[in-house]
Amino acid sequence: MVVVDTTVWVDYLREEPTAETEWLEEHLERQRLGLTDLILFEVLQGVRNDRQWTLVHQDLTRFEIFPTGGVELAVAAAQTYRVLRSRGHTVRKTIDCLIPTFCLKNGHTLLHSDRDFDPFEEVLHLQVIHPERR
Repeated sequence: MVVVDTTVWVDYLREEPTAETEWLEEHLERQRLGLTDLILFEVLQGVRNDRQWTLVHQDLTRFEIFPTGGVELAVAAAQTYRVLRSRGHTVRKTIDCLIPTFCLKNGHTLLHSDRDFDPFEEVLHLQVIHPERR
């Protein structure tokens, strides 16, 4: 399963050509893709008009959406945060700790364009897709 981060969905919905959005476009029908409830929240909160909100909601809910709440993920994310901080990496936003920790715990790969996730890959071996720009 590839979890697609907010950073990629926002660029994709804005039709911004990036290596990540091109990868997403190419793999929409060929790859098992999903997102977390937190990613769904982040994307939907940024949609400004009702018609667009409805379309984006319909588009995203066709993918598998994973619930991320709960004590188990909260504790794991706190531990992840502490490990990274002890190695000189401070995660700036709580949600940027929850999403990659969810992927790590569940064996999912992450497609993103957010440098805040780099320490999760470097230190904790988060599986990340690195598409090449054509």
